[in-house]
Amino acid sequence: MLEQTFLLDQLTDLPADEVGLAVLGYPIAHSISPQLHEAALEVLAEKEAEFKRWHYRKIEVPPEDLHIALPRLAQLGFRGLNLTIPHKVDVLPHLCSIDDRARAMGAVNTLSWENGGWKGYNTDGVGLSRAIRQAFHRSVEEFDVLVLGAGGAARAAVAQCLFEGCASLSLFNRSVDRAEQLCLALKENGLKQEISVIESFSAPFENTDRPVLVINATSLGLQVDDPPPVDLDYFKGDTCVYDMVYNPPVTELLSQAKRNGFSWANGLGMLVGQAARSLEIWSGRSVSADAMSRAATSAMIGR
Repeated sequence: MLEQTFLLDQLTDLPADEVGLAVLGYPIAHSISPQLHEAALEVLAEKEAEFKRWHYRKIEVPPEDLHIALPRLAQLGFRGLNLTIPHKVDVLPHLCSIDDRARAMGAVNTLSWENGGWKGYNTDGVGLSRAIRQAFHRSVEEFDVLVLGAGGAARAAVAQCLFEGCASLSLFNRSVDRAEQLCLALKENGLKQEISVIESFSAPFENTDRPVLVINATSLGLQVDDPPPVDLDYFKGDTCVYDMVYNPPVTELLSQAKRNGFSWANGLGMLVGQAARSLEIWSGRSVSADAMSRAATSAMIGR
């Protein structure tokens, strides 16, 4: 079941005692989320037998069918959903309520069936924060942060870093207009902290007192021949590089970070962190990130 992608019209009512969980996307065949969640559910079931009835699928839902899928899945017996591309923003008008932090981010990746409707959360930011702490043994507030990108992933990263009180935050994107639009959207959603938009790199990133955290929230790196989104030769000293891309596990950006002697990590930790937080929301229990991490590593090796 873990490797199967279900189309919405192929789904039937779940058994009466089953709690359905799923990730929705288009396309969705690449997702390893079922492996992560099933591993954590197995650990939960060792202590509480009821979690043997919880099962996680991946379901392909085209964007034009999302408004049909949500009530249909609730009717079938699903109680928790993750969302990936392209649904994280388009889903907002179809929700009964939205968590305050998700509202500030302007995107959701987790839905929970609560009080007769779908409530939206965003666990991407928490996943990023947990991954950074695990990889670099520092909290976000210790860094001057540079986020690369201006899409949905960048929005979550910027918002989370501001929530946690990073020392400063800068944003770099090939389209300056998009970067400025992102800053404006976050301010309109209540995030008033200062964000500096960097228009180009022509001199070293200015910082002498604090460590710098570079977060790649672009899609550059998904293809093995992608160039890095920024030249790390502009950075010196105490620099940490976090790339949200996890496949391939070492992008050109991370290769350059390694050559420059910087601390670096890929996005697998963020994937695990956001998944663990989603299952915590649905189950109300502490979730084994270790089990999810082992499952993620195994799934990646098998590809």
